[in-house]
Amino acid sequence: MTGPSLTRHRRAARGRPAPDGSTPCTQATASGRGLLLTLLRRRRRPLVMATAWSLVEAGPAWLSGLLIAQAIDQGFLTGSAGTGLAWLALLGLAMLGKAVATRLMFPHLAAVVEPLRDDLVRAVVTAAVTRAARTAEPPDAAAATRLTEQVDTLRNLVSALLRSSRALGIALIAALGGLLALSPLVAAMTAGPVLVALAVFARLLPVLMARQRELILADEALTARATPILTGLRDIAACGAGSQAYADVEPTVTAQAVAARALARAALGRRLVVALGAHVPLLGLLIVARPLIQDGRLSAGEVVGAVTYLATGLDPAMRALVGTVGGWGVALAVTARRIAETVTVPDVPVPPGGHLFPNGHELRAERLSFAYAPQATPVVRDLDLTIREGEHLTLVGPSGIGKSTLSMLLTGLRRPTGGEIRLGGVPLASIAEHEARTMMALVPQEAYVFSGTVRENLAYLVPDDTENDTENDAENDAEDDASDDARDERLREAAERVGAGPLLERLGGLDAVIAEPSALSAGEKQLVALARTYASPARLVVLDEATCNLDPVAEARAELAFAARPGTLIVIAHRISSARRARRIVLMDGTAVLTGSHDDLMVSSPLYADMVGRWQPEGST
Repeated sequence: MTGPSLTRHRRAARGRPAPDGSTPCTQATASGRGLLLTLLRRRRRPLVMATAWSLVEAGPAWLSGLLIAQAIDQGFLTGSAGTGLAWLALLGLAMLGKAVATRLMFPHLAAVVEPLRDDLVRAVVTAAVTRAARTAEPPDAAAATRLTEQVDTLRNLVSALLRSSRALGIALIAALGGLLALSPLVAAMTAGPVLVALAVFARLLPVLMARQRELILADEALTARATPILTGLRDIAACGAGSQAYADVEPTVTAQAVAARALARAALGRRLVVALGAHVPLLGLLIVARPLIQDGRLSAGEVVGAVTYLATGLDPAMRALVGTVGGWGVALAVTARRIAETVTVPDVPVPPGGHLFPNGHELRAERLSFAYAPQATPVVRDLDLTIREGEHLTLVGPSGIGKSTLSMLLTGLRRPTGGEIRLGGVPLASIAEHEARTMMALVPQEAYVFSGTVRENLAYLVPDDTENDTENDAENDAEDDASDDARDERLREAAERVGAGPLLERLGGLDAVIAEPSALSAGEKQLVALARTYASPARLVVLDEATCNLDPVAEARAELAFAARPGTLIVIAHRISSARRARRIVLMDGTAVLTGSHDDLMVSSPLYADMVGRWQPEGST
């Protein structure tokens, strides 16, 4: 991706409009208000076209009763079968037009509905990730429900409502309008029960919405409670904790079932609406039809036409009203409101002094402590540690001693429960977030590779040189191309330095697409992550067992490349060779922290000597 296309890509990533006017979905849903209206407003043209064809599709509903009445009164009752059949033929042509209109309408409807799910998924994922990154809230386990069940429900409901609301509105208006044109008397008889039914339905809707919301919240609570249990089934079985897990999740299952039954009971009221609005008018007409015909106030054809409107127009319309609006519409409104609430990321105020910039990248921990819970034993206790600019340091210690926790504290990904960390003489919590994330990079053991081109994966942390582009892209194309060429060269050099050159060649170069990241081995993913970090501007790099899936030779090449790179390198060792390559070693033993060279610790620390003895058979370089 080069030139203008890359410029558009970068602008989209920053939330700025591309030249074609497109903007990221997150802008549209940032406020959480009018979510569906905002998403549907983008697709005015297909909505207008679907509506236009829907009007054509309504032809038979408007004409059915009138044409049947004419066929009976002017044709069959007068002995002219040909005339009656001619009127029915007109109805058949209208039905044929309806079929054609339906066929032409659906592509426009699909153009509205199908992109909707993608927009909603982007909004939910963006909100969940942003909230996790910007706030101190725990991970939102219920986001899985919104991402799968609720988003898919919303998409299906919008599709069903757009299809059914057309038929609902058209059928209801056609039935009442046709009755009024055919017989004002029958229309007046029908209006009363219909108005009563609509009043009852209006009172029922708030109850249905409340019950639907309770069910959605119960579903989310069940997902949040059951997810950690389902992911830990093996541990639960191994510990014999099945009964405890059952007791933990059973109340939420019960609450969800209670909410579902409450919604089902409230939905029974919809049958009363159909009976009042459709069955009562039809029954009344059948009762009074004979005296009205005898008095000459209705003809036989008008009675049949009115029954046609009531049976094939009003009855389906009332059923559609309570089923579509009272069922799908309520679910749509509540689900859309819930998603809108959750895609709104709360504004997180910048802490006082959160705009400061460090003077260099010396890292100093002063009486640093951290515990995972107030009553838990601290993983790190009163640690004093200074890591000078340009130093190559290795962290070692038994598994589970807190090395990864310390690395996250040093890089600001966890906040200490005691003490302070300073970067370049400035408290880490007071440094501008963008500056801190630019200066420091933590590469974990589980390397992150996403679907996209190799270039996109390697350039993920490389600064965007088009940040100050003007709106006239044509004037900047040459400059952008030169910048892109320099960036590509930087990525190739980074890959070569850390030993990912052969992988880059095997994949097909920077333009190659990684369609399925799982196709890469664990070691190949680590090489991608190492090259990405090497190409970044970070001057303080932490490798948290980031080479554990590489062989000793490849690990040595990568670590030596980072050691020769300008900046500070902190390595959480996977092999003893990593410790031997470092200028200084920090040993964590759970009670104290010892520092020194490899030779110093071999003499002063039995724990370190024992670790070296156990590490040695794995080989070192």
